[in-house]
Order: sequence, then structure tokens, then C-alpha cells
Amino acid sequence: MQTVVSQDGTTIAYDQTGQGPAVILVVGALCSRTTSGAVELARHLSSHFTVINYDRRGRGDSGDTAPYSVSREVEDLAALIEIAGGHAHLYGHSSGAALVLEAALALGERAGRLALYEAPYNDDPAVRPAWQRYLADLIPLLAEGRRGDAVARFMQQVGTPATQIDGMRHAPFWSGLEAVAPTLAYDHAFLLGQDGSVPADRVADLDQPTLLISGGASFPFMRTTALTLAAAMPHASAVVLEGQTHEVDAAVLAPVLTDFFTQADVALPRWTVTL
Repeated sequence: MQTVVSQDGTTIAYDQTGQGPAVILVVGALCSRTTSGAVELARHLSSHFTVINYDRRGRGDSGDTAPYSVSREVEDLAALIEIAGGHAHLYGHSSGAALVLEAALALGERAGRLALYEAPYNDDPAVRPAWQRYLADLIPLLAEGRRGDAVARFMQQVGTPATQIDGMRHAPFWSGLEAVAPTLAYDHAFLLGQDGSVPADRVADLDQPTLLISGGASFPFMRTTALTLAAAMPHASAVVLEGQTHEVDAAVLAPVLTDFFTQADVALPRWTVTL
């Protein structure tokens, strides 16, 4: 483990492996650099790239500084890009993909190519009341220190059956989820906002070549979101990985990322490819 100090003095922990162009992995909700998917993806990519797999603030071995803001998470990525030599490609999973977009908007050419797996925006107005109820439940639970209940409420929001949630509460890993529960507010109340809609207007001017990836066996709205983002961005395309869920297999994802991050720096074709 190595550390870097972000602009506000927060210590950010990371692992660095491999050699080659820098790629920074940005995990999603309730995940850290030691989550199996992140570890496996770093291992697969490290034969081609210098991979930086880090703990987002409030997770794992990284610190946290109140009050939270998205700009501070962007500053964390800026600090990591600096130790990578001033330029890095970014890969984000789920809410981590939303953070990658925010970073690219703020950091400009310091952020290289962008690969996003299932940024969880949703333009369907029918789901917004449920999203707002979730946020209205989540914030008080965290304020009251009811971390386990906050995690359970998140699981409910993403469709996990109640019996499965009850079983998970007794699993050894549950305490680890409770430890990072406060970051659910970071991801959902701040990154995704009050309605969780696709920020099409905001990303329309992003110049970076961008790959929007979704799983063929995942939530249907994820593919729609990827296509909406791809249509809004000037140099973007969308890829569907058939058979993959929201928890994508690193062995399937890594070759797609390797091809994308090693392409010549030209505009991507605007079509959807199914793998």
C-alpha cells in the first residue's frame, strides 16, 4: 500500500502494479480497492498498464474530511493522476463511473480515455419517486448511526430480496459494508443527485474518447443509460457484454479495456457493439 495526500489534507491509499500507460480504477458503492472485482481487474490490466487501484475517501485505508463534496473526490483523483505523471486513463464502475465523468469535466486533458461500466443514472420518470424515497430514508439512517439499516436500505433499493438481505446481515463481510455505509450518501445524494437523471447536457462538451459499457444480463435501464450518454458525447461509443451482470467478470472486461486504452487517440465510431 502507498499513500498520497489530497488537496484538503486527506490521505488517500492506493496500490500500484504493472508498467505502461497509467490507468486509475474508480470503484462503486460499498466497494474499496480490496474488493475482489477491483483486485482481479487490476491484476488482469497490470500486464499492459501501470494500474492505480485506490480507496475512495471514507473507505478502506483512506481518510475522510468533512464536509463531503464531489470536488474533493475529484481532487483525490487529481492527486493520483499527478503521481502517475500528470496524465491517466480512468475506469469507473457504477457510481465510480459517475465520479469519472465529474473528474473529466473538471480536470480536462489530465484525464485520458474514459471507460464507464454501468453509470447508474436513470431517465425514467417513473422511478424518480422511489429514488427520492430512498434518499429520504438513507440520510436519517446515517445521521442516527444506523449503518447496517442504511446498507439494507440500499440493498432493497437495488432489488435484493428481503430474505437475502437478512442472511447477509449475519455474514462475515457485513461489518465491512457497515464500515463504508456513510459513503452511500456521497455516491447517491451528491454524485447522482435528487433525481438520478442522465447528465447529458453536462457531458456534451467532453473531448475524451469514451467507452460506455453495460452488461447484457444486467438491469435493462443500464443499457439505455449507456446509449443516452454515448449519444450525448462527441467521441463516445457503447459496448454490451452479453451474459454480464452489474458485477462484471474482470476476465471478460479486461480485454475490452485493454483494447480501448491502447487505441490511437482518435474519435470513436458512434455505434453499439455486442460482445
